[in-house]
Amino acid sequence: MSQQSLRTLIAALLLLFGTLITPSRAEDQAASRPIQEEIWALPLPLPMFAYVVRPVGDGPFPLAIMNHGVSMTATGRSFFPLVEFRDAAKWFAQRGYLVVAPVGTGYGAAAIDIPEHGLYGPFFSKVGKCSNPNFHAPGLAVAQVDLWIIDYMAAEKRILPKDVIVVGQSAGGWASIALSSLNPPQVKAIITFAAGRGGRVDGKPNNNCAPDKLVEATGEFGRTSRVPMLWIYIENDTFFGPALSKRMHEAFSAAGGKAEYHLVPPFGGDGHFFIGSADAIPIWSPIVSRFLNEQR
Repeated sequence: MSQQSLRTLIAALLLLFGTLITPSRAEDQAASRPIQEEIWALPLPLPMFAYVVRPVGDGPFPLAIMNHGVSMTATGRSFFPLVEFRDAAKWFAQRGYLVVAPVGTGYGAAAIDIPEHGLYGPFFSKVGKCSNPNFHAPGLAVAQVDLWIIDYMAAEKRILPKDVIVVGQSAGGWASIALSSLNPPQVKAIITFAAGRGGRVDGKPNNNCAPDKLVEATGEFGRTSRVPMLWIYIENDTFFGPALSKRMHEAFSAAGGKAEYHLVPPFGGDGHFFIGSADAIPIWSPIVSRFLNEQR
């Protein structure tokens, strides 16, 4: 074999070897990226706290907003964790995102609700009676908070204003669907986990509040939504089971919305809390990574 042929073969083998190890190396580099965790007080029109995790440095960085779910009782809200999706948030931060996970109004210490004593926590997530639920307004209320966060972080020059993603779980996922109907130009992609409203009425598994109206509302959001979306549901979710989530996706897509649907195998005792577990990251991260790569 001539020297030229040998050099050509070696170059080809190195190129192939580099191609094969790149994904693993990229994951290793992301996992080792230095990040820092903070708690911020956001001076929004409705002030609130937020868990923030970001790469070390001044940025600006792409922004990821993470919307949490809801508890329908003041007691439950008072014990709501300040950091709900820490492992998932760190995963996004290690990939370069400045992650803001706002703590909804009416949660933590702000959940105190004793009107006769003049103490209350503003809480805007009630859907009303199941005979005539209002699924739209609570979703749009949290969507407005997301828009405030985007404007604030852009004004502070912390973020790349055209490189925003939104991630939401349960009611936070529903709010993310609502946000998509507004098509904010800064938001390039939205990811939801177990999105919906009105699950487990009276604490009963697979007992939904007006599921037909939820499907109808999903379709209405889909009429104007054009943001690329990824919807992830779990087979053993007792809030929004496969039959209901598939109906929601069909209604959304039929109305014109752009959503990629994934149903993953059962996880834990109740798949609804999938994103809150570090053990779930190897399951959802390849799906999310591929989706985000497609949006570049």
